[in-house]
Amino acid sequence: MPFEKVHPEKLSAAVVRQIEKLILRGILRPGERLPSERELSDKLGVSRPSLREAVAELQTRGLLETRAGAGIFVTDVLGSAFSTALIGLFANHDEAVFDYLSFRRDMEGLAAERAARHGTETDLKVIDELMAKMEAAHGKRNPAEESQLDADFHLAIIEASHNVIMLHMMRSMYQLLREGVFYNRQIMFKQRATREQLLEQHRAINAALQARDSAGARAAVEAHLGYVEAALSADRKAARNEAIARQRLEREAAR
Repeated sequence: MPFEKVHPEKLSAAVVRQIEKLILRGILRPGERLPSERELSDKLGVSRPSLREAVAELQTRGLLETRAGAGIFVTDVLGSAFSTALIGLFANHDEAVFDYLSFRRDMEGLAAERAARHGTETDLKVIDELMAKMEAAHGKRNPAEESQLDADFHLAIIEASHNVIMLHMMRSMYQLLREGVFYNRQIMFKQRATREQLLEQHRAINAALQARDSAGARAAVEAHLGYVEAALSADRKAARNEAIARQRLEREAAR
């Protein structure tokens, strides 16, 4: 018969499994610092030697790293799914920008649909609280704050979809966006008319999610990202036209 003896699990193995799950589910994030050894061993209810053994294994597997004098961190590499060469290629070609937006529209539309169906009440509360923060930030007219909350809002929807592959993939995509690889997101929040439109679009997404309207949530996300794509395309076209106009002006001035 295909049975084997059951062996007691080492405490360090249980710690490894728990930390693994926290990283997999996106609760522990790339670059995040873990509590001190004393605090963490108390929280987990294990001895420091057992904790050290677990941390050593997770370091060997590339999930954790120790920084001298700073503590233990989730490795940053978990948040970067793209090579340096590919990131440079993305940054130098407009084609990548619009393909990125098209990809986001497809993936986030699906995430919103899943979040409306599978998100817990707590998931929806997190999204609603981020919406409230966006409303408050809108009155301050701080493009950097609005831009950050916008990213947090979208990532919260992806988290609420409860698909860990989608979560880690899209988190990597958002990291590139934060670093300005695709375009400067803060520009979108500097124009009054655009800011008003974006806020209204986020309200529509949130309303559909809170109502658990999966089709409505997907449609609202797709409409929002379609607007972003059109606005960015118009901005790029205006910049090209201005460059041509300046060349004409220089030519006339030289005659």
